[in-house]
Amino acid sequence: MIPDSINKGVHFMRIRVLLVDDEKEFIETLAERLEVRDFAVKTAFNGDEAISMIKERDFDVVVLDVLMPGKNGIETLKEIKSLKPLVNIIMLTGHATVETAIDGMKAGAYDYLMKPTDTNELVSKITKAHNIKAEHEERIRKAEINKIIEKRGW
Repeated sequence: MIPDSINKGVHFMRIRVLLVDDEKEFIETLAERLEVRDFAVKTAFNGDEAISMIKERDFDVVVLDVLMPGKNGIETLKEIKSLKPLVNIIMLTGHATVETAIDGMKAGAYDYLMKPTDTNELVSKITKAHNIKAEHEERIRKAEINKIIEKRGW
């Protein structure tokens, strides 16, 4: 049986995820696990690479390691939020401290997970983060439409 949304022409759009971590093997394995679950996944191996990818394309959720050489996760998080405020970021770390978690949340992180992470838990958090972003975008669209309607006096 075909779902009604397909019959009505609504197209399912895969959640676009950027994974950022300097541990290449870890991130490639995680990318495979997410792609199997139908996420559209890109990877970056440091903060600068992540920032340049954020500038080039749209992502719904960024999964970002806290400790990386060069630009760390908190610095990268702040830069991503300044470029794309609606993108939700899930911080990942194998070296979690309460202070780092608090810094990440203060800087705008959506959530925080310890490595190694349970794939189902990560999938759940990515999906929730995406839904929040989609709701924000929908409210912005509705506000813009209402503004146009008011301007034109409809």
